[in-house]
Amino acid sequence: MPNLTATSRREVEEQSYPLFLYLLVPLLAIGLQSFITLHFARFAILDLPLLVTIYFAITTRNPIAATLTGTLIGVAQDALTHRPIGVNGIAKAIIGYLAASLGVRVDTENHATRLLLGFIFTVIHSAIFLLTTHRLLGLEVDWSWLHELIRGVVNALVAVVLFALLDRAKRRD
Repeated sequence: MPNLTATSRREVEEQSYPLFLYLLVPLLAIGLQSFITLHFARFAILDLPLLVTIYFAITTRNPIAATLTGTLIGVAQDALTHRPIGVNGIAKAIIGYLAASLGVRVDTENHATRLLLGFIFTVIHSAIFLLTTHRLLGLEVDWSWLHELIRGVVNALVAVVLFALLDRAKRRD
């Protein structure tokens, strides 16, 4: 007899990856981000650690784990930059929570949805980063809405490609 009880999307479509990918992908993203931006300043428009945070958040659909993942990725990213420790950690933790919470309710397998989520979360991340840096730390931040919108578009386009590549690593049961 079929089970007629209601189940959440989290229970129905729980994603699984090999354990080493949960460690390797964020470390690779942080390493690439810090190494390439050191030599090519224009690459800073792309935020690979943010995209990895978003991807694992929308696929695992666990807000607590996504918040912790975002925090760890953000703090590790801060450790390799000149920024105060925790600024990216705060922003990525909030994005991780929001992305996981939304991933439970929205079909995130669609490329158009992923494009839109990549754009929205990049702009929200930039706004959180600005508020944290300017209001909490009292530091001056160069801010341009046009630059942040372009940054959102670039990150959204890369997110669709990156997410498709990471989808190929899912465990097939």
